[in-house]
Order: sequence, then structure tokens, then C-alpha cells
Amino acid sequence: MVYFLSILLVLLNTVWLVLVFFALPGNWLIVISTAVFAWWRWEDGVFSIYTLIALFVLALLGEVIEFLGGVGGAKKAGASWLGSIGALAGAIGGAVFGTFLLPVPILGTLVGACVGAGLGSWGIEVMSGKQMSHSIRSGFGASIGEFVGILSKFGIGCVIWLIVAIAVFWP
Repeated sequence: MVYFLSILLVLLNTVWLVLVFFALPGNWLIVISTAVFAWWRWEDGVFSIYTLIALFVLALLGEVIEFLGGVGGAKKAGASWLGSIGALAGAIGGAVFGTFLLPVPILGTLVGACVGAGLGSWGIEVMSGKQMSHSIRSGFGASIGEFVGILSKFGIGCVIWLIVAIAVFWP
């Protein structure tokens, strides 16, 4: 019975992993479902507390990297502090609008977040009176940074998923 439940956990975690591209907390859902499974089947000794802590730390790291992606990309390209905050706000809004405006699964959200980060940073820089070339460079940096942040968070999610998939079947 525990093997059947383990397979279900891995399949559920696969669904959660895909949610990362929709700007949803897929990594955290993997951690939560794994922790609930570990608590429910604690007598089977499927997961150690150290494995669960490692999953938590990795999910936290993924959030920090994604958060800093657009902000860091804008800053690296020369954006002001407000331009960096504009990138963050633009990424969130862009992800929401991109999901509906470009209804291609995953692609709409990803493109929306990246374009939104760029537009957010660019818009704030233009309103702050910066030169157009500087504003465009800041927006482009924010877009690239957001893309790298999302892909990094997904990569960390893949590591989390792999740890769970191996640990759940490890003797």
C-alpha cells in the first residue's frame, strides 16, 4: 500500500511542479504534500526530518532567487530602486494578464511575467525622468532577470521533485 501511495505522491508533485510556470507556489505545494505524506505515514519511515528540512530550504531559496530575478536584472542594467520595484510589480501583473491574453499553457504566464517586469521597470524609469535609452536598458535587464529567476525557481523545483521521488522509494 505504501508504494501505491508513494506513486500518487510523485504524480501529485509533478502537477505541483508544473504550477511553477503559472507563477503559483508549486515548490511549496510539493513541500507541503510531502510533509503531510511524511506525517501521515511516519511509522513507515519514508522521509526523515532532515529531508523535509532540506526541501523547505530549497523551496525558500527558489522564492528568493525568483524574487531577486527581475529586481536584480533591472538593478544590474542600471535601474533605480523604484525601477526595480516597478519590475517586481510588473512581473506579477504581467503574469496574470499574460495568462489570459496569451492562452497558451505556461507560455502566456512566462511571457507575461517577463514583459511585465520590463514594462514595469521601463515605465518607472521614464516617469522618473531618465533618458529613454537608459529606461529601455533597465526594462530589458528586468525582463531577462525575471526569465532567469523563473527558470531558476523551476530548476530548484526539479531538484525538490527529484529528492522526493528518490527518497520515497529509497529503502
